[in-house]
Amino acid sequence: MASLPALVREQVDRALRGVRQAFRAVGTRNTHGPSIGVQMEGLAGETVAGELAQHYGFTSAPLAGAEFIALPIGGNSKHVVVIATEDARYRLKVKDGEVAIYSDEGDHVHLKRGRVIEVVTDTLLVKASTKVRFETPMIETTGQVQADGNIQSAADVIDQVRSMQADREIYNTHKHGNSPTPTPEQ
Repeated sequence: MASLPALVREQVDRALRGVRQAFRAVGTRNTHGPSIGVQMEGLAGETVAGELAQHYGFTSAPLAGAEFIALPIGGNSKHVVVIATEDARYRLKVKDGEVAIYSDEGDHVHLKRGRVIEVVTDTLLVKASTKVRFETPMIETTGQVQADGNIQSAADVIDQVRSMQADREIYNTHKHGNSPTPTPEQ
């Protein structure tokens, strides 16, 4: 005769055989609505539908082929929630302690070691209804600066030759022959 612990273990095992445990799946397509629905294929080849659970403030729509960790609520495959997604095809390489968000097109925001944040994309569009303010001692660019409106500076504006103030001083003191200096001065 089996011991009581062995009998209990056997009963628990028998009960759990009817309960679906968490499983890995591969995404096949998404449906978009108030939440993102996912169609996936389980490792046994079965087709399963579920809901993609996401952290507040973050959203994504994984491509077909992404891997999921799916959790059947109450052990029932009719109510499945995807609790984690992964797609190594597009994952950015990061070092320990780094963080990144990325897309399949190669766009990414990478918080790197050494307190550097790298943003890579074709077009970076910032929409701010009041203003954008940079609190830094220097802004650098490797290309042109274009503006639809005025450009103002509380200090001097300098090009590769001299400052605008130096040009004003040259203008204000120049003469043509015996003519007076220009009025009004700049």
